[in-house]
Amino acid sequence: MQLAVVKDVGSLQEALVPLAQAGKRIALVPTMGALHEGHLALIRRAKEVADEVVLYIFVNPKQFAINEDFHKYARMLEDDIKKADEAGVAIVYAPSVEDVYPEGFSTTVSVGELGKILEGRTRPGHFDGVATVLTKMFMRVLPHVAVFGEKDYQQLCVVCRFVSDLDLPIEVIGMPTVREADGLAMSSRNMYLSVEERKIAPKMYEVLNNVGKAITGGASIKSALDQGAAALGKAGFKVDYLELRDAETLEAMDRFAAPARLLAAAWLGSTRLIDNIELE
Repeated sequence: MQLAVVKDVGSLQEALVPLAQAGKRIALVPTMGALHEGHLALIRRAKEVADEVVLYIFVNPKQFAINEDFHKYARMLEDDIKKADEAGVAIVYAPSVEDVYPEGFSTTVSVGELGKILEGRTRPGHFDGVATVLTKMFMRVLPHVAVFGEKDYQQLCVVCRFVSDLDLPIEVIGMPTVREADGLAMSSRNMYLSVEERKIAPKMYEVLNNVGKAITGGASIKSALDQGAAALGKAGFKVDYLELRDAETLEAMDRFAAPARLLAAAWLGSTRLIDNIELE
């Protein structure tokens, strides 16, 4: 079908009517735009599990703190629409802030402690903003399935939690992180890196793998994490966290047991990078 680009909830609902009438299975791919190969992989997966794909593009102010990069976050809507069209997306929904949060909006969706650890420690309120906007998008699109990347692993856990807690009839699918040839996790924020920083950035993935091998090989968790943090610091990163967590609950682990996730966040210059790997 021909791509429909809509920018308000009324137009979105109008575009969804023929899909619903035809009994189409709908997949939602939520993004903040500046599409790269990682996003396109999500779209391809969505097309495998549904008949039509709705791509949501919105830089959500409620998940940015005052001192974060909301105003400089890359906005490339024209290019994103072209990529979406080539990928076979049915609807691009690119609303304004006013459309999503009309005057008087005052409701927040919170997932409690799950949103306060790891990313939530450094970015208080971030996951409340994520959960709130995604709840609105789920209610507006009413998808059968939603596809998310595992690079933002805590976000995936948050989504699974509130979808389950609120009894939303949506299947949530996580997709493995898509990486550059040198291992750097693809992210729209990578464009902020200087040439020299871009050469250093893949070290995060290298360190994660080294720490993971040490832990699964029987090394002390604390020792392995401390050595990993030191290696990141030596490479030029300012480490926010490097932690081993239960893959399902994100609870801290003092003894390795699969399934587990090794998660890291660190600053490289003025750019904050996150990554994680699965430990089995």
